[in-house]
Amino acid sequence: MFIFSLPAKLPTPLKALAIAAGSSIVCNPLLALEVQIQPANPRIGETISVTVETEESPDTLKVIGKEKAYPVFPLAGQKNRYRALIPTTPLDRAGKIQIEVSDDSESKKIPVWLGDRNFPVQRITLSGKASAGATKHELERVRAFKKTVSPKKYWQGKFLRPNISKVTTVFGVRRYYNGKFASNYYHGGVDYAGNYGSPILAPATGKVILIGKEARGFRVHGNTVGIDHGQGVLSIFLHLSRIDVKEGDTVKAGQKIGTVGSTGASTGPHLHWGLFVNGVAVDPVPWRFSGIE
Repeated sequence: MFIFSLPAKLPTPLKALAIAAGSSIVCNPLLALEVQIQPANPRIGETISVTVETEESPDTLKVIGKEKAYPVFPLAGQKNRYRALIPTTPLDRAGKIQIEVSDDSESKKIPVWLGDRNFPVQRITLSGKASAGATKHELERVRAFKKTVSPKKYWQGKFLRPNISKVTTVFGVRRYYNGKFASNYYHGGVDYAGNYGSPILAPATGKVILIGKEARGFRVHGNTVGIDHGQGVLSIFLHLSRIDVKEGDTVKAGQKIGTVGSTGASTGPHLHWGLFVNGVAVDPVPWRFSGIE
C-alpha cells in the first residue's frame, strides 16, 4: 500500500478508483479565501483596496461593496492574489459598510468602518462665460472617459504632484452656486493656482485617451487631457492653456502634458486635477502620499 495526496475537489469517480486500488487518500485542502482591506480605517472620499488570495478560478471571484460589484484584477508577479478598488465619496455616510468577497467555494462578509470628514463649503458666483452650461459633446466624451476600465496596470508606486503651485481648492468641497446649494455635487479633484503657462506633469504612467478643446465644444472643462492609468484608475486635467500630448500617446510619470490656463468655466489661471476610480471621483491625495501598489 502507498499513500499519495489528492486535491480536495477530486471528482468522486476518481476517488472511488483510487480507493478500489487499495490506496490511502490524503486530501490537501485548497487555500482558504483570504481578504485584506487597506487602509484599515478609510475615510469618506478615499479609495478602499481589497486584496484577495484564493486558488479558485479568478472567473468566479467577486468583490461587492456598497451593493455594487467591482472589477477584480490579478496582482502582477503574485500567484493567486487579486485586487479590487472601491471608491468612496463625500456623498457617502460615515459608518459601517459591508464588503462581500466570494469565489466558487467560499464567501466572506467583512465590515468596514468608514470614517467621517469635514469638507469646506464655498459660495461661488458664476457669470458670463463661466456660467454657460456644458455642451452635449463634452458631457458625452467625459462620461465615456470615466467608464474606461482597461486590464493593464500602468502606474507604479505613489502618484506625483502634477503642478508645483499651491493648492487653492481641496477635494470634496461642497458649494453654493449663485446662492443655490448643489446637494449632489462635491469638488471632485484638487485645484492648483499655477501661473499661466506653468507646466503640468503626468502624476503616473498611463495612456492618453481623452483630448478635449474649448474651441471644439469643451465649454465647461476647457482644454482637457484624460489619462488612463489602468484597471479603472483615471486622471483628468482641466482648463489647460496648451496641450502637449495627443490621444493614443503613452506618457511616463513626470512627463509634461501641457500648461496651466483658464479655459472653460474658470475664473482665473489654475489646474484642476481629478482622479477617478471605477467611474467615481476620489481624493487624489492618498494616492500621492500613501499610494496603492
